[in-house]
Amino acid sequence: MTDASRPAGSSTDPATGRPTAAFLLRTAVTMELDGWRSLYRWIARRPRVTEPGAEAFGYLEPVSVIIWAFIGVSAVEVPVVHFILPWHTVRIIALVIGIWGLIWMFGYLASLKVHPHVVGRSGLRVRNGAGIDIMLPWDEVDAIRINKRALPTSKTVQLEETPDGTVLQLGISSQTNVHLALFDPTTVMLPRGPVAVTELRFFADDPKALVISARRHLAASAQT
Repeated sequence: MTDASRPAGSSTDPATGRPTAAFLLRTAVTMELDGWRSLYRWIARRPRVTEPGAEAFGYLEPVSVIIWAFIGVSAVEVPVVHFILPWHTVRIIALVIGIWGLIWMFGYLASLKVHPHVVGRSGLRVRNGAGIDIMLPWDEVDAIRINKRALPTSKTVQLEETPDGTVLQLGISSQTNVHLALFDPTTVMLPRGPVAVTELRFFADDPKALVISARRHLAASAQT
C-alpha cells in the first residue's frame, strides 16, 4: 500500500498498528449519535436520498434475519434477567443496559435502512450504514458489472492489493456482488482515514437493477 492510500496515522498507534484509544472512543460516540439519528429518520420515513429522481438500493437482505433474531432474543432477555436477579440495584443496572442494547440494535438496523446506495444524475453513492458514504461522479467510473464474490473475512471494510492498485471491498455477510472499476486512483474517506482505490466491490440486494441504472447514467454522462 502506498503512503497516499494508507489510513490517516492519527487512527492507529505507530508502534503496534492497532487503533488508538482516542480513535476507538471517537468511533463509539459517533456510532451512538448516528444510531439515534438513523432511528429518527427510520421512524419519520426519511431515507437519505437527497437528489431528485435518484434511485435507492438496499443492502440489508443477507443480515436482516440475523439482526431481527438478536433483537427478538434481547427483547425476551431484558425482562427475564430483570426478574431473575435478586438484587434491586443490579436489576436496575441490568435493565438500563439491556434497554440501551436493544435500542442500539434498532439503531444499527435503522442505519442500514436509511442510508441506501443511491444512483442519480450526479453519480453513484455507495454506503454502509452512517459510517461509510462514498460519492463517485460518473466521469470517474470506468465500468460497473455484477460479480459475486465471497470475502475472506466478515469485516465490513477490506482492502486488497492488486498490480493495478488498491481494491476496496465493502462486504455484507462476507460477500459482495457489484464490481466497479475507476479510471484513476480515487481517494475515498473511510472510518480510519482516506484511502486511494482503483476498484470498489460492494453488495446490493438487487445488483441487476443497480447495474442497469448505473450503466444508463454512465451512457448519458459519456454523451455530454
